[in-house]
Amino acid sequence: MEEPHEISCTGGRESDIVTEEYLAGSKECASHVQLACSAEFCAFPLDGNQLCLWGCRGPSHELLILQGHLQSITAITFGNLETPLLICSASQDVVMIWNLDGCREKVLQGLLPRGTIMSTLLRKVLCLRFSPDDHVVAVGSGNTVFMLDVKDHAVLVELEGHQGPVTAVEFCPWQSHMLISLSEDRSFKVWDHIMGSIIFSSSILTAYPLLSLHIHEESQQLITGCADGQLWVFSLIEGHHYRCMARMDLRKKSETFFTRREKSGVYSLQGASELDMGTQSRVARPVLSLSPCHLPHRKSSGSRGLSSATEYARCLWIGSSAELFLFNLANLEMEAVLRFKDFGSLSVQVAGSCAVMSETINYKTYCLLTSMFENKIAVLEINLAALVRSQQCLGPGKALSVLASSCVLPTSPLCFGAFKEKRTKPAGQKLHAAVQRGTEARPVVFHTKVRSFGYAAAPRKTMFSPKTNIKNDGKRSSKCKNSYKCEEYPLEKSLPSRLSKQVAVAQEPTAVSCIQYSGNGQWLAFGLANHLSLVLDASLSGIPAAFSGHDGAVSSICWSHDGRWLLSAARDWTLRMWSVSRKKIMLLLGRDVLPRPVQAAQFYYMDTFILLSSGPELWLLKYHLDTCKDELKRYKPRSSYKLICKLSLSNAADVTSLSAVNDFYSYIVLTAGRDRTLEVFDFNAGCSAAVIAEAHSRPVHQICQNTGSSFTTQQSQAYNLFLTTAVGDGVGLWDLRTLRCERRFQGHPNRSYPCGMALSPCGRFLVCGAEDRHAYLYELGSSAFCCCLAGHTDTVSAVSFNPAGPQFLTGHSYGRTPNPSPVTLLVSSSWPG
Repeated sequence: MEEPHEISCTGGRESDIVTEEYLAGSKECASHVQLACSAEFCAFPLDGNQLCLWGCRGPSHELLILQGHLQSITAITFGNLETPLLICSASQDVVMIWNLDGCREKVLQGLLPRGTIMSTLLRKVLCLRFSPDDHVVAVGSGNTVFMLDVKDHAVLVELEGHQGPVTAVEFCPWQSHMLISLSEDRSFKVWDHIMGSIIFSSSILTAYPLLSLHIHEESQQLITGCADGQLWVFSLIEGHHYRCMARMDLRKKSETFFTRREKSGVYSLQGASELDMGTQSRVARPVLSLSPCHLPHRKSSGSRGLSSATEYARCLWIGSSAELFLFNLANLEMEAVLRFKDFGSLSVQVAGSCAVMSETINYKTYCLLTSMFENKIAVLEINLAALVRSQQCLGPGKALSVLASSCVLPTSPLCFGAFKEKRTKPAGQKLHAAVQRGTEARPVVFHTKVRSFGYAAAPRKTMFSPKTNIKNDGKRSSKCKNSYKCEEYPLEKSLPSRLSKQVAVAQEPTAVSCIQYSGNGQWLAFGLANHLSLVLDASLSGIPAAFSGHDGAVSSICWSHDGRWLLSAARDWTLRMWSVSRKKIMLLLGRDVLPRPVQAAQFYYMDTFILLSSGPELWLLKYHLDTCKDELKRYKPRSSYKLICKLSLSNAADVTSLSAVNDFYSYIVLTAGRDRTLEVFDFNAGCSAAVIAEAHSRPVHQICQNTGSSFTTQQSQAYNLFLTTAVGDGVGLWDLRTLRCERRFQGHPNRSYPCGMALSPCGRFLVCGAEDRHAYLYELGSSAFCCCLAGHTDTVSAVSFNPAGPQFLTGHSYGRTPNPSPVTLLVSSSWPG
C-alpha cells in the first residue's frame, strides 16, 4: 500500500484543481464494483475480500480495514443516518452489515471488529441500498431484488420481474414504500416493496444495459444512465405517469461544451489538439455513477419564476471511465469536465468503478476510482470552484441589458428616428408655407370631402347645452363593456386550465402559423397558411376581418404598439403593412426590394422603425404612412420607407428568428441563425454585442422575450430573460446578463414540427404547443410542466398569452385531421369567461 501524495503538475494550476490524496495497491482488480462514499469515509474492497474505509475528515485520514468476507466483495453502501453510521457489504457468499461506531471501539481496544451476517447463499450481488430510515436494505442479486430487515436479518419480500441482472436500486425519499430498480434488460421498474407488488414497468429504453440511478428529491425526477453514455430523465410527479422529460447524450453534450469554450477563448488545460478531441469524442462513455452536487450560484436571475434565494445550482457528478462530468439539472448542460488524461500524473487514467461525494459547506469533492485494467485504487480531492473557474466561458465585454441605460449616440442608427422628426422649421418658413397652402389652386367642386362651414345657418346663441334627460341607471354604455378586460393583471389568479371557447377561423383545413394579441388585449391577429391574415375580437366572437393579398403562407404577424397597424410577412417574398380600421394595405415591400424572403418582421422602438430579417441580414427601416383619405388618389400609394442600416450575422448564416422589445425603448435585438447560434445586436452602437454558439441542437425557430404588458409590472432585471425553442430540443430560458441558459423545458413532445410558445405577462408561466394535441404549461422555476391541457384536434402550432389577464389562445396545424382550422381559448378557472 502506498502513501498519499499530491500530483506534481506541469500545467501551472492543475494541482489547484485535483489532488491524489490516497493510492492503494490491491491483489485483485476491483473494477465493476459498487463503491461508496459518505461525508466521513470512502469505502472500497482491498485484496478482494477486505473492506477498507479511508477517512475524509481530519489531517490524519483514518484508515479502517474490516474483515469477514471469504469471497470477493462486489457491492458496498453506507446508511443514511449519521448515528449510528452503518455500512453494508456483499459478496457472493454473504451479505454483512457493520456498525462503524462499534468497529472503532473494537479497534481502539485492540480487538478485531466483526460484522453481522444478514443473508447467505445469494447469487452475485451487484447493488445495495439502505432505506431512508436504515431499517431495510435492498439487495440486487441476479434478476431479483431482496428486501432484508436490518434488525431481524430476515428476507421481507422478494421482488421478481426483471429479465436480466439488477444493476441499481434506489428508495424514493418522499414515498417510503416506493423502490426503483434498473436491470441489464434495459428497463426500470417501480415497486411497492411493502406490498411486494409492481407499480410501473418501463419499456426497453435503449440497446445498452442501464448501469446507474439517481432520484432527485427537489425536482422529483429519476435520472438513469446506460453503458453507451445516454442519460434519461423521468418525472416522478403524481399524474405525470413516469413521463420521459429529457434524453441526453454525453458525447454530444461534451462536444458542445468544448465547442462553446473554444469559441469563447477557453481551452483545455493541456491544450489538446483537434485530432485528440475527435478521438476522445468517439470513446464510449459508460455512466458508472450519479451523485448529487451543489454548485455555488454565480448570479440571481431576478425573476419571480426563478428564486433569488437559491445560493447554489443543483448539479450531478457523472462518473465515466475517462472523465468526470459536472451536469446542471436545471439547464441540462455541462458545467465542467474533468478528463483524467489532462492530469498525466494521476495513477488511474481509465476507471472501472467510480463514486463521488460532495460537501455542501466548503464545496469539497472526493472521488473514489478503481482502475479498469490495473489493481489500483485512488482517492482524488477536487477543488470544485477552481475547476469551474478554469472552464468558465468568457462573458460579454460590457454588461448587456434590455432596458436602455444610456442616451442614444449621435452615430447610432436609432438617432434618425429619435431626432429627425423633432426638428422644427423656422417661424417665417412656417408662415410662408401656411399662406402657400391657403392660396394654392384647388378644385371647385371635387373636394376630398364635402363639408359645410355653416355660412347659411343662423348664428348660435348657446354654444353648449348638456343633455340632462339621459337615463342609464348608473350603468356604462354597452359600447364600453368588455368581459375580459381588467385594469390590472390579476397575479393571484389560478393558472389557465379551463377551455372557454373553440372556433374555426377558416372554412377549409389550414394551419395557423402565428397568433398575437394586441397591446390592449382586445383584438387578435392570425396568420394562416392559406395566405390570409385575420383580425378577430379577443373573445372569439363576431366575424373576423380578412386581410388578403399575400400569395404564400403568412409566417409572421405583428401589431403596432398603438394597435392601428398590422405587419405581416409571408413566404411569397413580400412584407405588407395594413391599416386595421380601413382594412387596406398601407406599405408594400416585394421582390424588387428584398433580396431574400422575409423570415421575421416586427415593429421596433415604439413603432418608430420596422425591423426585418432577409437571409443573413437585419434591416432597419424608417417608414412614413400617408393617412389622408383622398377618394380620388386612393390607388396611388403615397406611403414611403427608407433603409437606415443593415447588419449581418457574424457567421453569415440565415436568420431563422428575431425578437426586439417594442413596448418601451430598447437597443437590444436578439437573433437566431441557421448555424444554431444566438447573436445579440446593440442597435445603439450599430454592431454585434455577443454570440452564443451551439444554443440548441437544431436551429432556433422562435425567440420570445419577457416584455410584460401595460397591465402588470415586473422587476427591472426580469426583462433580461428570454426564451428560445428548437425542434427536438425543447425550450431554453436564457439570461442576457450572463448569456447562459438557466433552465430547460423538455416535457412536451416536439420532434418534427415547429411548435410555438409564449410567456405570460407576469413573467411566471410558459405555455408551449406540442405534437400530441396538447398545450403544456410550465412555471419558470421548475423544469416539470404544471398541467397538460387537452381539447385540441391536431398539433398545437401557435400560442399567445392575453396581456390583460390569465388566458391564452392556441392554434392548430393541419395534417392529421380533416377539420377546419380551430383556435382554442383557455382561461383561468377564476377568470370570467
